[in-house]
Amino acid sequence: MLVQQENGKPAWLGNGSRNVSEAEAAAIEVQSDDDEVMDPYSDVMRPPEVAFEAESSAVSYLGGWLIENLTKVVIVVFVFLSALVLIVMQRNQGGQNALLCAETVAEELLRIPYPDLNVQHISSRVDKGRYAAMSTDKWIVVAALGPPTAQIQALTRVSGWQVVAVAGENTPADWKVAGAIFLSMDDQAALGYRVLAHLPYNSYLRKNIGYLFAIQHGAQIIYDADEKESVIGDDLEARFDLYLQGRKARREPILQFRTLPNRTVVNPFIHFGQKSVWPRGYPLEFVQQITPDISYSEVFPGKQFIQQGLANGLPDVDSIFYNTRRSHDGNINVNFDTNAPPVALPHGTLAPCNAFNTLFHSSAFWGLMLPVTLTSKAADIVRGYWAQRLIWEIGGMMVVYPPTTVRQDSGVPLSFLDEKDLHAESRRLVEFLVKWRSPKSTLFDKIIHLTHTMAEEGFWGAQDVELTTDWLKDLLSVGWRQPRLLGSDLDVPVDAANPSLAHKQFVPRSFPTVHLGVEDGTALQEEFVDLLKWRRFYGNMVLVLECSWPLNHTVLSWRLLYGRLFKHVVVLSQENEPGLGVRASDWWMSYSVLPKIFEKYPAADGFVVMKEAVVLNYWQLASANKTKLWNLHQVNSTWRTVDYNASGSDWYLSKGNRNNVKKTVSRLPVEYRTTYKETMDDDHFVVCTSDVFYIPRRYVDDFAALVPLAAKVKLHRDLALPLIFMAMENLQNFDSFAFSSIKELSQKEEVDDPAIAYTPSWHAVYPWAATSDIELYRIIKAMSAGDPSLADIIE
Repeated sequence: MLVQQENGKPAWLGNGSRNVSEAEAAAIEVQSDDDEVMDPYSDVMRPPEVAFEAESSAVSYLGGWLIENLTKVVIVVFVFLSALVLIVMQRNQGGQNALLCAETVAEELLRIPYPDLNVQHISSRVDKGRYAAMSTDKWIVVAALGPPTAQIQALTRVSGWQVVAVAGENTPADWKVAGAIFLSMDDQAALGYRVLAHLPYNSYLRKNIGYLFAIQHGAQIIYDADEKESVIGDDLEARFDLYLQGRKARREPILQFRTLPNRTVVNPFIHFGQKSVWPRGYPLEFVQQITPDISYSEVFPGKQFIQQGLANGLPDVDSIFYNTRRSHDGNINVNFDTNAPPVALPHGTLAPCNAFNTLFHSSAFWGLMLPVTLTSKAADIVRGYWAQRLIWEIGGMMVVYPPTTVRQDSGVPLSFLDEKDLHAESRRLVEFLVKWRSPKSTLFDKIIHLTHTMAEEGFWGAQDVELTTDWLKDLLSVGWRQPRLLGSDLDVPVDAANPSLAHKQFVPRSFPTVHLGVEDGTALQEEFVDLLKWRRFYGNMVLVLECSWPLNHTVLSWRLLYGRLFKHVVVLSQENEPGLGVRASDWWMSYSVLPKIFEKYPAADGFVVMKEAVVLNYWQLASANKTKLWNLHQVNSTWRTVDYNASGSDWYLSKGNRNNVKKTVSRLPVEYRTTYKETMDDDHFVVCTSDVFYIPRRYVDDFAALVPLAAKVKLHRDLALPLIFMAMENLQNFDSFAFSSIKELSQKEEVDDPAIAYTPSWHAVYPWAATSDIELYRIIKAMSAGDPSLADIIE
């Protein structure tokens, strides 16, 4: 059970019960505004304005207690009489049947009532307080359980966001932070929300009030924050996807874990470079599975309704990790890969989600509700799993983002007791949620169905069923409307439904591990620094790899190898191969599909286009100018100027090819033709194999404008590409460093042994194709002279 136990008796955390002895309990009653008497041990919490008054005599208390608990007394008497009847039955009919009957009666009595969610007559709730006129669309909700912190003050500096701080019973009365709305206990009571009756007095679970307040005052996005974390750069827009539609919305696909058999939960920390760290709420049975999830697909953006951010410094880890893996100075200091792309979780796969650094869009506002019958360290994690499962019903998803906050380790040990039930039940909870199905026809009905079933399964208490019912009613009363269900088949794996999404490239980096204070060696640190530098340079560039047909499986190896550095790796060949994620292109006119590829990645710094037989020594190019064009114009053996009147048997000297070049030049818009003629006169043209080149972002529109002119006459790529490059820019303005040092293998070197001729000091070496596993091994082994981290791949 995830319900906290005290002295062998259930004690719902957050039920508001004070520490009352048996003797004291006989002398007090709970007096509400309508003179309703209440058992002090009741699991229903009264609002903070309820007063405790002493009775003058035990007799009056007993009478009031009997009236209040008449139903319970009747049930006890019924059980007692049933037991007597069963004793008689046992004597007359045999013990076994009687015991079965008793078991059935007990089960019926213990069943949790299914709530009646009637939403037809929910009246609107109007805030008549001092913030009645306040309305904005982006809110930060934080609990203020003590004096103002520097982190809360910093939250008010996040431009475009309104902070609302929710007080607890022990919050100082003079709490004040400029720019933040402070909801005192009295302010909260005045709001009149139904959920008030269920909330503990001094807990971050009172953020439930803040969520409703923000929604009532115009929220379209809510950032669930922690009072001890600082937003990196005071900028949430730079980290999360705040816009799901419109001009500012993300256009690029989101990387997504592939659905794998028997995998229901993932550790997203591995994706962001920390394979030895696991998040709070991750099933401990899977901690030892640290192999990177190198198998990804992609998903279109627009449905990332829940966005979980990571925290550098002290991430959201559990007490087992914290208390066993602290470094020698006594503090945890973990850093994640800030350049790793966000990663989505497909339907059927879950990950821990907390209440410290999470962004909710309006379609998922129902998922903000924090349960009250769990320990504080379990409540938000169970909420996160619950919300992730339900969000599938509306076609939504959770996406995990690179570090968005920094949290300093205070050195205070984390309590295992606050998490013990979570450790014991997290795997069962995940497996239950993935298998759960509901026949209900609306989202609210499905929410109630799952909440009730989870209570019956012991994942949280009966009071959370009542809380959920009141929460949904409160949502409607403050103006929120439930989204429609999406009629998708959750039993069909995502990858099976979309086979074209398979095998997208990304190789998680492996940061220095945090394990009992042991530090990595100097050599590894140097390799890590180099990899950081290369990743920083190439991390927002897209590689387009042209592979000859038929393909072999080494294509995936190249994709994974270069995927460590580049934002994306796109593979082209003569035919489509969806299973390998390969796109078809005309081999001699492959340039014609490039504009469409460029359009798919509007935020990329630039695009490297390369044939598979080119071995790119990327470590040598990390100082090139990414804002300038790169090509092979400095390599005389590759870049050749040809006279139109020349004769010979070379293919490019045919009359048709020469005429097509002239036609293309004559059709160039005047500004491009002028630039072209700065380099090339009317009597000559250029032929170049163009095995590798680079187009920066600022030239993408020019390239897209020129490609159709060459494609119209079906100009060969070795004629079209140099023409287009000279029309875009004068050769003198190309980067003079990039590809200035190229090794073109002779036919003898290629046949004898390319590894002998290879050297890591060149910018690129070609042609050297990985025609087999053995040749691929030899290429990577040769490249490891320039990038020692590749040695780990071939060991």
